[in-house]
Amino acid sequence: MGYISGTDRGQTSLLPARIEDYVAADAAVRVIDAFVDGLDVAQLGFRRAVEASTGRPPYDPRDLLKLYIYGYFNEVRSSRRLERECR
Repeated sequence: MGYISGTDRGQTSLLPARIEDYVAADAAVRVIDAFVDGLDVAQLGFRRAVEASTGRPPYDPRDLLKLYIYGYFNEVRSSRRLERECR
């Protein structure tokens, strides 16, 4: 069983054309995305970096780390505000 993950940002759909089209090419979130994708989260000490075979699948630790780093750089400290910014 894999992680709960977001949709493929490069996939074309009816509306919008692609999620990637909403983010500028020089946006900081692209740097955060590339940085975290290059990390070995299991080696960094994330306890649930390897998915289990039972129960509900967890969120991908890389996605959560990207969210926390985004919040840190944009001074978003509230989890509810982070949720609003993700929409």
